[in-house]
Amino acid sequence: IVDDQALVRAGFRMILEIEPDLHVVGEAADGDHAVAQVAALGPDVVLMDVRMPGADGIAATRRIMADASCGARVVMLTTFDMDEYVYEALKAGASGFLLKDVQPELLVAGIRAVHAGESLLAPTVTRRMIESFLDRPRAVDPRARERLALLTARERETLQLLARGMTNAEIAADMHVSETTVKTHVGRVLMKLGLRDRVQAVIYAYETGLVSSGPS
Repeated sequence: IVDDQALVRAGFRMILEIEPDLHVVGEAADGDHAVAQVAALGPDVVLMDVRMPGADGIAATRRIMADASCGARVVMLTTFDMDEYVYEALKAGASGFLLKDVQPELLVAGIRAVHAGESLLAPTVTRRMIESFLDRPRAVDPRARERLALLTARERETLQLLARGMTNAEIAADMHVSETTVKTHVGRVLMKLGLRDRVQAVIYAYETGLVSSGPS
């Protein structure tokens, strides 16, 4: 748990440690200490505040994800009015984010989902925050866009729907296939494009112009 406020860390710890399958292995009050703690303790999931003294959560996340030997997934803690921070955190390698006033049961469910390899991008508020920041002109990387040719038509459609924040169940209903088939498509998309998870896939889809954040 990384947050510069001791009371916030204590609150999260109390919520998490009553769960039989969750164990808080460490805390940090700033980004630099967080990086050191992750390297020393090897946690599965890191709850990372965005704004802290010294190295902020985005810089710390970038350093954590740059370590190829690190298997930790980072979940950012943020508020409604930080769209640009959210996007930069996802670019840095975070697997999603939670609002700091999240309900305890959603906090626990979110951590379990991220640990299982999912991303916290499904809620409508998440899509709105990402799209509001991306709704501005940005250069398309032609080299990244060339990799889209590696995808089949079905995989490309899967990526488009995934990028709009749809869950596997929603994608399956839209494409009239099973969730198992969707999981297979998503896995192939990530493998072919060299992406780590669904979060990176969403960013890739926006930055290559495959989808836009304007009206459809």
